[in-house]
Amino acid sequence: MSTTTHASAVLIGATAVLIRGASGSGKSRLAWALINAQTQGLLRFSRLVGDDRVVLEACNGHLLVRPAPALAGLIEIRGLGIRCLPCEPVAAVGLVVDLEAGDAERLPTPEASRTAISGVILPRLAVAPDADPLLLVVGYLSSGAMTGG
Repeated sequence: MSTTTHASAVLIGATAVLIRGASGSGKSRLAWALINAQTQGLLRFSRLVGDDRVVLEACNGHLLVRPAPALAGLIEIRGLGIRCLPCEPVAAVGLVVDLEAGDAERLPTPEASRTAISGVILPRLAVAPDADPLLLVVGYLSSGAMTGG
Protein backbone atom coordinates (compact mmCIF):
# COMPACT_ATOMS: atom_id res chain seq x y z
CA MET A 1 0.00 0.00 0.00
CA SER A 2 1.38 3.43 -0.92
CA THR A 3 0.88 6.69 0.95
CA THR A 4 1.42 10.29 -0.09
CA THR A 5 3.38 12.39 2.41
CA HIS A 6 4.73 15.92 2.64
CA ALA A 7 8.43 15.41 2.04
CA SER A 8 11.10 15.83 -0.62
CA ALA A 9 13.50 13.22 -1.96
CA VAL A 10 16.77 13.30 -3.88
CA LEU A 11 18.55 10.32 -5.38
CA ILE A 12 22.20 10.32 -4.26
CA GLY A 13 24.15 7.62 -6.05
CA ALA A 14 22.10 4.43 -5.77
CA THR A 15 19.66 5.40 -3.00
CA ALA A 16 17.50 8.35 -2.04
CA VAL A 17 17.55 10.81 0.82
CA LEU A 18 14.01 11.39 2.12
CA ILE A 19 13.72 14.89 3.59
CA ARG A 20 10.98 15.49 6.18
CA GLY A 21 10.06 18.53 8.22
CA ALA A 22 7.34 21.02 8.99
CA SER A 23 6.16 23.51 6.40
CA GLY A 24 8.88 26.14 5.92
CA SER A 25 11.62 23.99 7.51
CA GLY A 26 13.71 23.90 4.33
CA LYS A 27 12.86 20.61 2.62
CA SER A 28 12.96 22.10 -0.89
CA ARG A 29 16.04 24.19 -0.04
CA LEU A 30 17.95 21.08 1.08
CA ALA A 31 16.77 19.14 -1.98
CA TRP A 32 18.00 21.95 -4.25
CA ALA A 33 21.31 22.14 -2.37
CA LEU A 34 21.84 18.37 -2.73
CA ILE A 35 21.08 18.52 -6.45
CA ASN A 36 23.60 21.35 -6.85
CA ALA A 37 26.19 19.60 -4.66
CA GLN A 38 27.01 17.41 -7.67
CA THR A 39 28.07 20.42 -9.75
CA GLN A 40 30.23 21.58 -6.84
CA GLY A 41 31.98 18.21 -6.66
CA LEU A 42 30.56 17.34 -3.22
CA LEU A 43 28.53 14.40 -4.58
CA ARG A 44 29.14 12.12 -7.56
CA PHE A 45 25.49 11.92 -8.61
CA SER A 46 22.28 13.56 -7.48
CA ARG A 47 18.85 13.94 -9.06
CA LEU A 48 15.44 15.04 -7.88
CA VAL A 49 12.92 12.33 -7.08
CA GLY A 50 10.17 14.58 -5.74
CA ASP A 51 9.55 17.86 -3.97
CA ASP A 52 6.82 18.85 -1.50
CA ARG A 53 4.84 15.62 -1.79
CA VAL A 54 6.10 12.11 -2.47
CA VAL A 55 4.56 8.67 -2.60
CA LEU A 56 6.04 6.07 -0.24
CA GLU A 57 5.63 2.32 -0.53
CA ALA A 58 7.19 -0.57 1.38
CA CYS A 59 8.29 -3.32 -1.00
CA ASN A 60 10.34 -6.43 -0.11
CA GLY A 61 11.97 -4.81 2.92
CA HIS A 62 12.75 -1.53 1.13
CA LEU A 63 11.00 1.82 1.22
CA LEU A 64 10.39 3.11 -2.30
CA VAL A 65 9.81 6.79 -3.01
CA ARG A 66 8.18 8.28 -6.10
CA PRO A 67 7.19 11.82 -7.00
CA ALA A 68 3.54 12.71 -6.57
CA PRO A 69 2.25 12.49 -10.16
CA ALA A 70 1.03 16.10 -10.35
CA LEU A 71 4.43 17.39 -9.11
CA ALA A 72 6.87 15.11 -10.98
CA GLY A 73 9.91 17.08 -12.11
CA LEU A 74 8.90 20.26 -10.27
CA ILE A 75 10.75 21.92 -7.40
CA GLU A 76 10.07 25.19 -5.62
CA ILE A 77 13.13 27.38 -5.30
CA ARG A 78 12.42 30.27 -2.95
CA GLY A 79 12.96 33.54 -4.76
CA LEU A 80 12.89 31.88 -8.21
CA GLY A 81 9.56 30.06 -8.13
CA ILE A 82 8.69 26.65 -9.54
CA ARG A 83 11.35 25.08 -11.76
CA CYS A 84 11.26 21.96 -13.91
CA LEU A 85 14.13 19.46 -13.47
CA PRO A 86 14.88 15.93 -14.62
CA CYS A 87 13.60 13.49 -12.02
CA GLU A 88 13.84 9.83 -11.13
CA PRO A 89 10.53 7.95 -11.33
CA VAL A 90 11.34 5.73 -8.31
CA ALA A 91 14.17 5.17 -5.84
CA ALA A 92 14.85 3.15 -2.70
CA VAL A 93 15.26 5.32 0.40
CA GLY A 94 18.64 4.94 2.09
CA LEU A 95 18.48 7.83 4.57
CA VAL A 96 15.77 9.87 6.28
CA VAL A 97 16.62 13.46 7.18
CA ASP A 98 14.38 15.17 9.72
CA LEU A 99 14.79 18.96 9.59
CA GLU A 100 14.42 21.13 12.68
CA ALA A 101 14.15 17.94 14.74
CA GLY A 102 13.36 18.50 18.39
CA ASP A 103 15.35 15.40 19.33
CA ALA A 104 18.55 16.37 17.46
CA GLU A 105 21.56 15.66 19.66
CA ARG A 106 25.23 16.55 19.44
CA LEU A 107 26.00 12.85 19.86
CA PRO A 108 22.86 10.97 18.79
CA THR A 109 21.95 7.67 20.37
CA PRO A 110 21.63 4.56 18.20
CA GLU A 111 17.87 4.67 18.74
CA ALA A 112 17.63 8.27 17.46
CA SER A 113 19.76 7.32 14.44
CA ARG A 114 17.08 5.15 12.88
CA THR A 115 13.37 5.35 12.15
CA ALA A 116 10.63 3.07 10.91
CA ILE A 117 8.41 3.99 7.98
CA SER A 118 5.76 1.52 6.82
CA GLY A 119 7.59 -1.19 8.77
CA VAL A 120 10.97 -0.52 7.12
CA ILE A 121 13.83 0.45 9.48
CA LEU A 122 16.01 3.21 7.97
CA PRO A 123 19.00 5.30 9.02
CA ARG A 124 17.90 8.71 10.31
CA LEU A 125 19.69 12.02 10.57
CA ALA A 126 18.03 14.47 12.96
CA VAL A 127 19.03 18.05 12.09
CA ALA A 128 18.82 20.75 14.77
CA PRO A 129 17.14 24.05 13.82
CA ASP A 130 20.46 25.93 13.89
CA ALA A 131 22.50 23.34 11.95
CA ASP A 132 23.41 23.40 8.24
CA PRO A 133 21.60 20.35 6.86
CA LEU A 134 23.69 20.20 3.65
CA LEU A 135 26.94 19.91 5.60
CA LEU A 136 25.47 17.21 7.83
CA VAL A 137 24.07 15.16 4.93
CA VAL A 138 27.27 15.43 2.88
CA GLY A 139 29.28 14.53 5.99
CA TYR A 140 27.05 11.51 6.61
CA LEU A 141 27.36 10.39 2.99
CA SER A 142 31.12 10.94 2.80
CA SER A 143 31.60 8.84 5.93
CA GLY A 144 30.49 5.86 3.87
CA ALA A 145 27.32 5.38 5.87
CA MET A 146 25.12 5.30 2.74
CA THR A 147 25.83 3.66 -0.61
CA GLY A 148 26.56 5.98 -3.51
CA GLY A 149 27.68 9.10 -1.59
